[in-house]
Amino acid sequence: MRLSDFDYHLPEELIAQEPPRERDAARMLVLYRAEHRFEDHWFREFPTFLREGDCVVLNDSRVLPSRLLSGKAEMLLLEPLSADAREWRTLVRPGRKLREGAVIRFDENFAAEIVACGERGERTVRFVGENDVYAEIERLGHMPLPPYIKREDRPEDRDRYQTVFAREIGSAAAPTAGLHFTGEILDRIQDAGAEIAHLTLHVGLGTFQPIEREDFENHQLHYERYSISGEAWRAIESARRVIAVGTTSVRTIESAAATGRLSGTTNLFIYPGKEFRRVNAMLTNFHLPRTSLLLLVCAFAGTELTLAAYRHAVAEKYRFFSYGDCMLIL
Repeated sequence: MRLSDFDYHLPEELIAQEPPRERDAARMLVLYRAEHRFEDHWFREFPTFLREGDCVVLNDSRVLPSRLLSGKAEMLLLEPLSADAREWRTLVRPGRKLREGAVIRFDENFAAEIVACGERGERTVRFVGENDVYAEIERLGHMPLPPYIKREDRPEDRDRYQTVFAREIGSAAAPTAGLHFTGEILDRIQDAGAEIAHLTLHVGLGTFQPIEREDFENHQLHYERYSISGEAWRAIESARRVIAVGTTSVRTIESAAATGRLSGTTNLFIYPGKEFRRVNAMLTNFHLPRTSLLLLVCAFAGTELTLAAYRHAVAEKYRFFSYGDCMLIL
């Protein structure tokens, strides 16, 4: 397999720049793996595909307004490296000018010093001063909308680029399959007899870093932090069918199933040929070509069916990526 095998044509106008007017108003392309076919539906129909004994698994990580701006400099916070959250792993731009010892000042009360340099814009920084770091990030930070959304973030993105069930803060990007859910949809899931389980994977560089080699089997993902409570894992283990919401939930469940560890870090890279131990169905948004996310979906649904479904979604003018439509793979 070559990375170029996992490409598709996407007209730029199909990349969603705004969320739908209502969270649950997205379209949903339903793929039936065993029958090798797909159908057009709406996300509001999602609970009708569930039945008693199912477990719907949600990633409850909360997105940090992790994009900090200072004149022409920009910093994206990836993960805290110290218990007091004063030291962080980050990405900075422009990397060539921001070297060790440089101080980036965001306003008169909040600044960061670069204490170590990594590759491709990665920096370790230490926030200076006595102010509470998280409070300052909440005050000054911007929501980290992905670069294919060609606009600045707005106040309403603080709500819409966040799931309604988000709890533990720590993600540098939203687990976007969860953005479609509302309180009413969650109630209807339980009315259908399905259980809901929460886990946490803090989305970082591992989820959205590009693959830059055709022989992608040798690609290494960055580690991301995850945790699953004992109660949630018992629900997952005992379920007749596990429906993972988002690729982050899939990777977390499969990491725990493979290692037996309910917390820690994972760099699990799933691509065609890899087996799934516990996930039986998946809800996911549409993903960029040549990415680890698309490779995971192809591993689960089959490359031929997945790329045929993507071509259909393009032809039917589905909306793509973070604020776009979704797929349910059964």
